[in-house]
Amino acid sequence: MLGLKLLTDPRWANIAESNLEEILTDHAWCEQKAASNAIMLITQNPEFEDLVHELTDIALEEIEHFKMVIGIIKERGYTLGRERKDDYVGQLMKFLKKDGSRNQAFIDRLLFAAMIEARSCERFRVLSKNIKDRELAKFYHELMVSEANHYTTFLNFAKKYSKDVDVDKRWKEWLDFEGKLIQSYGTKEYIHG
Repeated sequence: MLGLKLLTDPRWANIAESNLEEILTDHAWCEQKAASNAIMLITQNPEFEDLVHELTDIALEEIEHFKMVIGIIKERGYTLGRERKDDYVGQLMKFLKKDGSRNQAFIDRLLFAAMIEARSCERFRVLSKNIKDRELAKFYHELMVSEANHYTTFLNFAKKYSKDVDVDKRWKEWLDFEGKLIQSYGTKEYIHG
C-alpha cells in the first residue's frame, strides 16, 4: 500500500528494543516535528480551508502522540533526552524542489510529509510485529494505523491542489529517492535511523 521500495529488516526492531529509552526519546521528538510540519503547512497555505481543518487535526494528534510517548518514558523511569537531529529527514529535505512555482514547492512539501509518514508507518509496523514488549507492540500497532491515515491525507492533498505538478510522477521520484536513501539506515535505535 505504501509503495516503499525497501522494507525495514525486522532485525532493526531488536536494535530498537535494546535501547528503549533512546528509541522512545527519538520517537517523541519525531512526533513533535510532525506536528510542527503540519502547522507550517497551515501557516503557509491558509487559503485551503479543508487543508487547514485536516492538518489542524493531524497537528493535534501528533502532539497527543508526543504526550503519549512522554508518558511511556516517565512511566518506565526513563528521561526524555534532548531533541535528536534526524539525518534521514535532513536528506529528504535536500530532495525538496527549491526552484519552480509556489504550487510546486507546496506540492513537494506535501509529498515530503507523506514520505516521512509512510516510512514511520512502516517502521511502527516492524516494531509492532517484532518487539517482545507486548505493551509497546500494541502501542506501535495503533500508531501505525494513524500514520497510514496521515500519509494518505498528505498524498491526497498533493493530488487535489496540484496545478502544475504531475503528482504521480513526482511521487514515484520520491519513492525511488527514498528507496536508495533508506539503504543507509536501519542500524540505530532511531525511528528513521
